[in-house]
Amino acid sequence: MLESDLIQSTSSWPFVEIRKLLKERKDIINKKNKIIFQTGYGPSGLPHIGTFGEVSRTSMMINALNHIKQIESELITFSDDMDGLRKVPDNIPNEKVLHENLGKPLTSIPDPFKKYQSFGEHNNKMLIEFLNRFKFKFEFKSSTENYKKGLFNNSILRILEKYDDIMNIVLPTLRSERKKTYSPFLPICPDTGKVLEIPVLEIDKKNNKLTFDNNGKKIQASVLDGNCKLQWKVDWAMRWFAFDVDFEMYGKDLIESAIVSGKICKVLGKKPPNGFAYELFLDEKGEKISKSKGNGITIEKWLRYASPESLSLYMYQNPKRAKKLYPEVVPKAVDEYLSSIEKFFNQKSNEKILNPVWHVHNGSPPKEKIIMPFSMLLNIVGSSNAKSKDVLWKFIKKFHKELDPKSHKILDELTDYAINYFIDRVEPNKKFKKPNENEKKALLNLIKVLKTVPQTTEAEKIQTIIYTAGKENGYSKDLRSWFKLIYEVTFGEENGPRMGFFISFFGVKETIDLMEKKLRM
Repeated sequence: MLESDLIQSTSSWPFVEIRKLLKERKDIINKKNKIIFQTGYGPSGLPHIGTFGEVSRTSMMINALNHIKQIESELITFSDDMDGLRKVPDNIPNEKVLHENLGKPLTSIPDPFKKYQSFGEHNNKMLIEFLNRFKFKFEFKSSTENYKKGLFNNSILRILEKYDDIMNIVLPTLRSERKKTYSPFLPICPDTGKVLEIPVLEIDKKNNKLTFDNNGKKIQASVLDGNCKLQWKVDWAMRWFAFDVDFEMYGKDLIESAIVSGKICKVLGKKPPNGFAYELFLDEKGEKISKSKGNGITIEKWLRYASPESLSLYMYQNPKRAKKLYPEVVPKAVDEYLSSIEKFFNQKSNEKILNPVWHVHNGSPPKEKIIMPFSMLLNIVGSSNAKSKDVLWKFIKKFHKELDPKSHKILDELTDYAINYFIDRVEPNKKFKKPNENEKKALLNLIKVLKTVPQTTEAEKIQTIIYTAGKENGYSKDLRSWFKLIYEVTFGEENGPRMGFFISFFGVKETIDLMEKKLRM
């Protein structure tokens, strides 16, 4: 447990939200002596990074809770897998199977990957697999299972009992055309198996049945045991009621829906959970990341290029600010993770709790000296032509015999990630600059100066030498262009590492050889 003063004063957002939760739901929490958190997942497409974000951030709050109060907690990860498939995702094989089953519950559609009984089950398994990979503690719940096994029956009967009150909440939020056909209950068509959005003709509360108008044909259906499912705003409120949820976070695009669901939850007889509206995840074009589009960066890609911890850190930072999630953000995220690790052990308690790695590692980040930023390691991969971890380590140990994989586990992991990222993202996009005569002359003068620099010279001294060379060769008023020239000629990129540090690590002679080779190209 942390000191009480620190817990109450820190501005770290997981602690802020937990303090708020404990205060606002004090009586409810004390009565049941348990706190229930929920995250939701719509398995109409493959699990994406936004789903991970909700579970990761909620888990950070639970970690904060464990430092404040000794109380049982549960994190429900709910899959709305009884939803009807509205559109075929862009990133799925065997699209024909999905086109033929549009409108059916996701768990009634054959798996286009041919691994599981249904498309819904496939995506649920994918979700569980990647959440387990991050070692999250959660209770998975399936909409289909809860409906069909009757676990929602009591709550559904409550919905039926409060039918008119719920309609009075929802109808004012709808357009005039939609008002004519809206029903909180969606029957599963006995002929096609599709989820139908059709108007109610008759309500038989005594027998728990509804009669619907299906294009002039009457359909009678029980509201129990999965014969109907609920419209999603009503469904969301019903889950809060059924599971006794205390907290759920959601994207800011669902704020209005959360307000409607909150009103319905009150009508059912319970206080709606505390909420937290986070900003959306965007791709490189600034468009919202979508399961059906498969845009942005996938979990699998991130984990090919960087550690799970770097992704968790990215999720911790500024949840109320929109985040761009695409491959090019990965190196910066990794460097921020490394920088946070490096700072942590020299910080005071109140600073540590504001450091993202405290939340990523549940208060106990790894204690390891950070050797270099990820961005510089990428340059070393390119400069050494290393295509495997063994070759890269041989190159590193050639100049730094004191380093080894066993005592530098973070660096060892980074070597794999750096090679993958370099091969996939950096190498195909390299554009080496052919310098003009003046630029070539300036670079040859820099090489001439570097030939006088001893191999053991400190990084900062080398950096000063490079600055001076730039000033003496026409770049005194624009040193940014000087370094850009070095990067474009040497690395084939507009940006690069701090050159003094790179040269001290890579070797003075090796850097000279590299630059001379590029100038001869």
